Amino acid sequence: MVVSSELSSKGHTPWQRALLTASILTYWLLPTTARVIIHSLPLQVVEGENVLLRVDNLPENLLAFAWYRGLMNLKLGIALYSLCYNVDVTGPEHSGRETLYSNGSLWIQNVTREDTGYYTFRTISQRGELVSNTSIFLQVYSSLFICGRPSFLAKLTIESVPPSIAAGGSVLLLVHNLPEDLQSLFWYKGLTVFNKVEIARYRKAKNSSEPGPAHSGRETVYSNGSLLFQDVTWKDSGFYTLRTLNRHRKMELAHVYLQVDTSLSLCCDPLESAQLSIDPVPQYAAEGGSVLLQVHNLLEGLQTFSWYKGVHSTQDFKIAEYSIATKSIIRGRAHSRRETGYTNGSLLLQDVTEKDTGLYTLITIDSNVRVVTAHAQVNVHKLATQPVMRVTDSTVRVQSSVIFTCFSDNTRISIRWLFNNQSLQLTERMTLSPSKCQLTIHSVRNEDAGEYQCEAFNPVSSKTSLPVSLAVMNE
Repeated sequence: MVVSSELSSKGHTPWQRALLTASILTYWLLPTTARVIIHSLPLQVVEGENVLLRVDNLPENLLAFAWYRGLMNLKLGIALYSLCYNVDVTGPEHSGRETLYSNGSLWIQNVTREDTGYYTFRTISQRGELVSNTSIFLQVYSSLFICGRPSFLAKLTIESVPPSIAAGGSVLLLVHNLPEDLQSLFWYKGLTVFNKVEIARYRKAKNSSEPGPAHSGRETVYSNGSLLFQDVTWKDSGFYTLRTLNRHRKMELAHVYLQVDTSLSLCCDPLESAQLSIDPVPQYAAEGGSVLLQVHNLLEGLQTFSWYKGVHSTQDFKIAEYSIATKSIIRGRAHSRRETGYTNGSLLLQDVTEKDTGLYTLITIDSNVRVVTAHAQVNVHKLATQPVMRVTDSTVRVQSSVIFTCFSDNTRISIRWLFNNQSLQLTERMTLSPSKCQLTIHSVRNEDAGEYQCEAFNPVSSKTSLPVSLAVMNE
């Protein structure tokens, strides 16, 4: 072809020669004279999917058009199309997954998170002048949240629901991020994993649980690892440990502190009701906010108190130590410069992140060298991002099946479903995956037609997906 010889001259790469042919460099900053519109189809795309950047209102009498990564850098070319010769030339940013069509649209296959960013489309007139310059931001969402299989990067954690429980009530020690290849799990009273303090165990192969020596008859362990305590007493306060084993015999441990509020209880010694305690304010915090670990019932004659990150009171985990006599604070190795200690024992955490989630330990010592310890659980969540929903088929026949899947970039997130802007009422024909991020409707009926959405939420925020319409056709 003639264009091939033109683009092969002067020792330039094909992309550089295409730029020179179109005279883009000369007219980069010329104003836009045509209203080109770009649509992303679909509007939201998940890793592994394909996306079409569709161009509407393509100007007439063009010499060429080109796609670039970013907004300003002409060297980040993806592809240029010559309308004179009906051929395209790939640029340095072409990954082999892009296809440029004669109508200007760009097809990208098997997208990844690295494809997120701005894409710029430029058109050049037959006189070599820039006619239009239009950009679009492509957001590729992670498929990190797989139904029934939390990310392998997510850490095993336990959450007390509610964070504090009155004696006589019930509490769920809710487990997040169980190993994908779980073989068995064990619950223990305290921080050790000895047999005599084992509460219960669960074996996945048998889908059954067995009580241990420390089982009181009030505990129930579930297949998702969570432990339900019923009719709690003040004696149930303290640490609990979860141990998991996967099929490769890899062990993982997680701890949680169960706080039983004895202030309303009549069963215990009045002195016990005035025990040292800590209230996180707020109980659930968003990233970037602050959490005050508010201390109650400090010892009389207090001499020193120390704060630690985690359950181990070693120098590596010490945040700070305060001396009453000298009124001095000594920062520890775990101090991040975001903590502020107060003379009443409380600790303020500022600009918190998810990494601040976990247990905190306060150790106090009085003039009689009496040592009293208290613990608090800090829960920090990222603000929820908008989830993306996919459906196997948007038009189905009655009596067939359809599956909706909800994708979210967030971990430690919960999913709920909406139908026509109302909370979805599950029927016997509907099933949810264990993590509730996949909804299956069996034996579809006409009344199932409508708009479906999924909502990703945590204790501090929620976001709802764009609606997906389901049409139902009769046989």
